[in-house]
Amino acid sequence: MDAIRIRGGKVLKGNLKVSGAKNAALPILSATLLADGPSLLRNVPVLRDIDTTLALLRFLGCETSFDKERHEVTLHTTRLSRAEAPYELVKQMRASVLVLGPMIARHGRAKVSLPGGCAIGARPIDQHLKGLEAMGAKIKLEKGYVIAEGPGNGGRLRGADFAFDLPTVTGSENLMMAAALAKGRTTLWNCAREPEVEELGRVLNKMGARVDGAGTDVVHIDGVDELSPFDHAIIPDRIEAGTYMIAAAAVPDSDVRVEGAVLENLEALVLKMRQAGVTLERDGDAVRVTRRGPLKPVNVTTAPHPGFPTDMQAQFLVLMTRAEGESVMTETIFENRFMHVPELTRMGANIEIHGRAAIVKGAEQLEGASVMATDLRASASLVIAGLFAQGETEVRRVYHLDRGYERMEERLAALGADCERVKDAEG
Repeated sequence: MDAIRIRGGKVLKGNLKVSGAKNAALPILSATLLADGPSLLRNVPVLRDIDTTLALLRFLGCETSFDKERHEVTLHTTRLSRAEAPYELVKQMRASVLVLGPMIARHGRAKVSLPGGCAIGARPIDQHLKGLEAMGAKIKLEKGYVIAEGPGNGGRLRGADFAFDLPTVTGSENLMMAAALAKGRTTLWNCAREPEVEELGRVLNKMGARVDGAGTDVVHIDGVDELSPFDHAIIPDRIEAGTYMIAAAAVPDSDVRVEGAVLENLEALVLKMRQAGVTLERDGDAVRVTRRGPLKPVNVTTAPHPGFPTDMQAQFLVLMTRAEGESVMTETIFENRFMHVPELTRMGANIEIHGRAAIVKGAEQLEGASVMATDLRASASLVIAGLFAQGETEVRRVYHLDRGYERMEERLAALGADCERVKDAEG
């Protein structure tokens, strides 16, 4: 099993280009199930989650080709040879549930395992299922699987009005894809507003769908009889961009240009970083990140987009261990998203957990240690901590990291970090 070894204290300088957005690529890959023919997806990040999705699509009967040097995926979808997404594949990644909407929309039936993924709290799919039922699907749960069938023994879904009880990104995406081939108009209320949802709407419209309002809380979809394959380049990954912005800010005197960072998609993070004393300057299609003086403590509460992203909480918490004073990180999205805190305290961080809040008493000097990654974003936070900790840090179980960051250790090393991938002797 791999680990990442970091010797802290190296100043980061240079240019880093942001990869394509994982959380946009995954639903778009699933959307290829809606059309017959070859689709080309460009700017695809080389990640474990992409490989898992492609394995699932191949299991269903798609032909796939991933040119990892060019970051291009070609998919050819004809008739599915299977209508089942098995536990062995779905358990690796929660986003596998995104094949449910396209499969029942185009093929009238689907059998999908209940999902797995990072252990950061309960993330039920009840909103997905309620929405499909509103569109006429018959749903039953059997032995850990969702078994869905279109109206009248596998018929076409019907347009419907549906209000989510709370915003859900994958729920909004699943129902948008299902509605694209339904009879009549579907209106979805209280939708997730993330840029990745808006991106899926753009791709569906390229395919010939009639989607209006993607990226807002109300989305209208007028169903069409068929959709066509597409050619599309994925937007930059805002969470990866934010992670490297924080990495640069965590090490004094660093000067990093993050190319492809769309600040409009990171407004809440940008505001908090500037409040903390980080300098962020637009430089063409990039942002230049510098930090000369001490950091100020800042309180953060996570919220659905456009609020502060839960996927940036762990990284920002690490940044606040460098601040001169006390800050509070409040997590409102997932109940188990402070699992990185015990590992940080092993490095000398002064953090107390009170329910859904973490109180960070900053300005402590962290010491390098062997630490264990527990989920994707926690992995990134531990790597960031290693960049400024004294001595050597070894982050173990980095298969979590590889789900969402392409060659992070190489990209940090290119900026000057003393960072390398090694074999975990205990793994």
